[in-house]
Amino acid sequence: MSRAFFPNSIRWRLQLWLAFLLICVLSGFGVTVFQLHRLNQFNQIDEELQRRVGGLSGALRGRPPFGPGAPQFGHRPGRFGPDDRFEKRPPPPDQQPDPDHPDRPPERQGPPRELRLPPGLANAFDETDTNTFYFVVWSRSGTILKASTNSPANVVIPEHKSKDTRTYARTRETYREVYHFTEMGDCVLAGHSVVAELRGLSQFTFWLIAAGLGVLALGCGGGWWLATSAIRPVEEISAAASRISAGNLSERIQEPAPGNELGRLARVLNSTFGRLDAAFAQQKQFTADASHELRTPLAVLISETQTTLARDRTAAEYRETVEVCLDTAQEMKRLTESLLTLARVDAGADKVREPIDLAELASTSVNRIKTIVQQHGLELNCEMEPAPAVGNPERIAQVITNLLTNAIYYNKPSGKINVTTGRSEEKSWLTIADTGNGIAPEDLPHIFERFYRADKSRSNASGRTGLGLAICKAIMDAEEGSIQLSSQPGQGTTFTISFSAAKP
Repeated sequence: MSRAFFPNSIRWRLQLWLAFLLICVLSGFGVTVFQLHRLNQFNQIDEELQRRVGGLSGALRGRPPFGPGAPQFGHRPGRFGPDDRFEKRPPPPDQQPDPDHPDRPPERQGPPRELRLPPGLANAFDETDTNTFYFVVWSRSGTILKASTNSPANVVIPEHKSKDTRTYARTRETYREVYHFTEMGDCVLAGHSVVAELRGLSQFTFWLIAAGLGVLALGCGGGWWLATSAIRPVEEISAAASRISAGNLSERIQEPAPGNELGRLARVLNSTFGRLDAAFAQQKQFTADASHELRTPLAVLISETQTTLARDRTAAEYRETVEVCLDTAQEMKRLTESLLTLARVDAGADKVREPIDLAELASTSVNRIKTIVQQHGLELNCEMEPAPAVGNPERIAQVITNLLTNAIYYNKPSGKINVTTGRSEEKSWLTIADTGNGIAPEDLPHIFERFYRADKSRSNASGRTGLGLAICKAIMDAEEGSIQLSSQPGQGTTFTISFSAAKP
């Protein structure tokens, strides 16, 4: 079927399918009801005709099988002796058996038999009272013995099968007839004109079709309302999605009934749109922050080179300028490496999953920064217990190193750093605690945001980019782990990373 004849609208497809089902159900129901009603009417007519045929057969059997004046059988008078016996004589010509039906009794010739009906049976065929019922009685020779005055002129004797005395029914034009052959070969038929019944069946068919069309219209109307009600939220969702795709990321879908499937879909889409809105806002902020962070070192490079090229300088002055440019370039390198790391993590690169031990990774990272710890005059305490997990060892080692570096640079002079690993029934964990100044409560919700610095006074003094904790958060999310912190101003900060415990 071409698309021109089959709408693409879901509403119309549902409506056509519902209409098809209703038509099939109503057609089957209507045909069944009509057939049952028709069969019931004809059964009632047949029962009444069988009752009348039975009365006619009883009246017919009540008459002598032979007419008056029939000769009687006898024997010669005298004593019985050897010669006294019945004389076997051939039957007269009028008593010869029927050559077509030799099993039938012979029919004697004589005055025609007269069939008299009892008063009650005669009243059943009285044309003044029940003129739709009639009867006809035929003799075995096919002549009509008796017929009601209202019997049709074109009624014919039914075909008779030998020795078959069962009662049969037939429909002839607008007449329903029941007939029966007696043992003597006579045929009794009672009929009834079914014109009124056929007219009633026509009216019944009309009302049945009218009722079916009414039910079909009601069902299609209800189906259209239900389909419209079901599709309306989808249309609203589509319209909201179109507005969102046009750039209005703050747009949200109005949730329909909270308990149905569309309500759950709307909540999921709203959540998705919310994350997209946050991602675009974060990307926008990230771009602005990155531009701002790169603008300063670029300005330093340009300023230093322009100042140096403005006039001739000594070798020492040239060396000083080159050192400043080198430090600035290294700062830009650290920033671009951090940005590249975030981009790779966001893109899902380096998906490596293998068994690891947080204690071993922490020990390796601690060995790398021991010199820096000593330079800052800090005390490093480690309590390492096996902490098996599954993840990317390089990425997780980067997280541990970033947290240790933060604990060094944001600690108090002569402070302490405590590194602990362990394992419970459900998780393997690692904590890094310092004795620094801590983080203010208003900064805690933003501590993992990109380019966010809780200590604004130390923005670039130590070469920090403000991306270290953001990188840790992104890596832990990608590795299906978690990172949490607790901090008390003036007492220090504790970071905890954890994974689902791996089976030993």
